[in-house]
Amino acid sequence: MGSLKVFGLPASTDVSRVLTCLFEKEVEFQLIRIDTYKKDHKVPEFLRLQDPSGQVTLKDGIFTFVDSREICRYVCEKYANQGNKTLYGTGGLERASIEQWLQSEARNFDPPSSALVFHLAFAVPMGLEPDEAVVNQNVRKLARVLDVYDQRLEDSKYLAGDEFTLADLSHLPNSHYLVDRSERGRELFYSRKNVARWWKEISSRPSWQQVVHMQSEHPGPLEKFKTID
Repeated sequence: MGSLKVFGLPASTDVSRVLTCLFEKEVEFQLIRIDTYKKDHKVPEFLRLQDPSGQVTLKDGIFTFVDSREICRYVCEKYANQGNKTLYGTGGLERASIEQWLQSEARNFDPPSSALVFHLAFAVPMGLEPDEAVVNQNVRKLARVLDVYDQRLEDSKYLAGDEFTLADLSHLPNSHYLVDRSERGRELFYSRKNVARWWKEISSRPSWQQVVHMQSEHPGPLEKFKTID
């Protein structure tokens, strides 16, 4: 078993992003399920110091990483010749295109989609009332982003070209909650022909389906993964 350990819950969007990347790269790892929001849950001290959010942490030997997108970049570079070899591009131009869309996801897609995930997918189950003003504002913001994506996807199969890459993978967690748990979120994706086609393709990948399956289960605190079944 490799030395990679992932701390967190698959239901977390950050954790699910990392898990999908690890499955795409066919990297062996251990998932240690921890929930820092539960006061009675014992959390390793190094996590309290290095990952205050408690969302995701990757530990590789003596090194610890806490940002999910940086973890994905690290995994792709360290295991470049393993699993999906085109996930982070195979040349400078491909890498630059992937980075452009990764930055778009982090800066333009993530803020409104994260707000909508909370208000449309989680507020009601948590006993909270969605803030309609916030919802409407972020629906407009996300709609503008998806309009740009729809134009881009008219000319290419995926965001960074004709291969599935980190640029697409990074969109999976928030998109899943919006499409799967919200009628308004689903409409945002399926009302755009190219975005709908793109979403169906990326969400059907075995790596992501494995993560969705993990989100629906509640096994013990430590799991070991080698490859996708």
